[in-house]
Amino acid sequence: MRMSLPRVLPFPALTLGSRLRAPERLRAFIRGRELGFFSLALASGVVVGLAVAGISGATQWLHQHLFDLAPGQKLSAYIGAPTLIMLVAPALGAVLLGLFNRAIKPWASRSPSDPIEANALHGGRLSVRDTLTVVGQNIISNGFGASIGVEAGYSQAGAGIASWLGRMLMLRRSDLRTLVGCGAGAAIGAAFNAPLAGAFYGIELIIGSYSLSSLLPVIASSYVATAIAGKLLGSLPLIAVGQPGLHIDGTYPMALLLGLLAGGLGILVMQTVTTIEQMTARSKIPGPVRPVIGGLFVGVAAVLSPQVLSAGHGAMHLVIGDQTGGLHLSGVLLLKILAAAVSIGTGFRGGLFFASLFMGTLLGKVFAMAMLALFPNLHVSLALYAIVGMSSVAVSVIGGPMTMTFLALEMTGNFQITGLVVTGVMASAMLSRQVFGYSFATWRFHLRGENIRSAHDVGLIRDLTVKKLMRAGVKSVHHDLPLAEFRAEHPPGSAQRFVVIDNDDRYVGLILVSEAHAVALEQHPGILVGDVMRYRNEFLLPEMNAKQAVQSFDKFEAEELAVLDTGASRRVVGVLTEAHTLRRYSEELDRIRREAQGER
Repeated sequence: MRMSLPRVLPFPALTLGSRLRAPERLRAFIRGRELGFFSLALASGVVVGLAVAGISGATQWLHQHLFDLAPGQKLSAYIGAPTLIMLVAPALGAVLLGLFNRAIKPWASRSPSDPIEANALHGGRLSVRDTLTVVGQNIISNGFGASIGVEAGYSQAGAGIASWLGRMLMLRRSDLRTLVGCGAGAAIGAAFNAPLAGAFYGIELIIGSYSLSSLLPVIASSYVATAIAGKLLGSLPLIAVGQPGLHIDGTYPMALLLGLLAGGLGILVMQTVTTIEQMTARSKIPGPVRPVIGGLFVGVAAVLSPQVLSAGHGAMHLVIGDQTGGLHLSGVLLLKILAAAVSIGTGFRGGLFFASLFMGTLLGKVFAMAMLALFPNLHVSLALYAIVGMSSVAVSVIGGPMTMTFLALEMTGNFQITGLVVTGVMASAMLSRQVFGYSFATWRFHLRGENIRSAHDVGLIRDLTVKKLMRAGVKSVHHDLPLAEFRAEHPPGSAQRFVVIDNDDRYVGLILVSEAHAVALEQHPGILVGDVMRYRNEFLLPEMNAKQAVQSFDKFEAEELAVLDTGASRRVVGVLTEAHTLRRYSEELDRIRREAQGER
């Protein structure tokens, strides 16, 4: 007997998610009581807060040592870095990223799932390997100055930690999805020192629906993570948008117009990224060389304006408080769009969350300057419209209207601006949904062929396949059997249908017993089964899901269809009825609805 040796991976600890199991009593407490799950959400918030602090510290350490920054200084607000360093650092990062990708290639997934995809398709299951891969790629890309944010790494880390904890505790599918929302939301809340924005990020973008059962643990997790990260990293300064009592009642039309412009800008950014990706893919440039070229482009843009480096945290505060002219800010906006699109399009790993906030800030301030030039008697704060633009562009690119509204409020501490922010955010979100229909994440799913519009759990419906629904062991008859013999052997009520096959046992159609007995044999004495059968080229395949099966019944106007192994071999493996499919499909949808509302 030959013994097989266990496969040794470069990182054996990565398999812990499938080996470790929490004690049975602990699992029962967490699975059976809301207090238990709430405690788990708090625990995940603690770990996520530490992870966010670690990722942020790693990227800041790279910024300080590569660009000679002072401790706590932000890269995009620094204008003292030597020109040569700004020019070559992103390209060096591309080389390191290529080496990192080659090193992890034997064990990393080809296309790691992100939290939205994990919750939509896989019931909240995220690979620890994918999480470490994405986090490492984000740290390298952002740390060397690529014009993208590390928020994707934060979100991936938070969701991955929560998913690992949930799988260790063997949580139900709905609870695991909620916990992943807790982890991702906690990470964003900690990254921005905005716990409510983080909580609504987890609810709107990762879980995909509101319910009391999910709201409380997500908020608690976000607050805990934000508190821990704040202690370790320090709190971000508030953005001043004007004096208390600032008169804004007459400026809602301006906010509406700015929201529409922001929606258009968000669509332009997403399309620009896609265009550059497609151009890069069609080029003859070798894959490892593409990020290097992108890094050189970012370096040239940084020489023109250092504010395009990294995500733009420091530059955003600098722009809001600066009195730079609108023409200069427009140039920075154009450079930032191109630098971010080239960074992602050529292979750097990161997100557009904070980059879109910075772009929106630039757009809002340029817009306000233009309005003041046209209407000199207006009394508005430039910073106020920078915040409205910030939220409006971000909601177009990222999604989550409530997330962006709360983010603006928590970054400014000024509740007077709520109406203006909501006006701009809703206008931008409406335009983006009607004209484009996707956020940046779901747009990239669409380009990969995945029809995912949100984090709603469509994975259960996809798992409900025709193979699981069909009835096997169906009765068959040959197509050349005389109909009279068929009727004699199968009287009314003996069966509902028979599959019709040819002499090679290949499917040729279905015959209904009721229809066979309705034929007037005296008028057609030599008629065969093959003459009255139906659905000759209409059939189902085992891998189809319930939704596709329902669409096929409607398209073919059929109440029942045969299931074939493949369209080429045409071997019958079962039969499926429309009534059974609709009943099971409705049951699954109802179960998903009840789970979303917190019903057990």
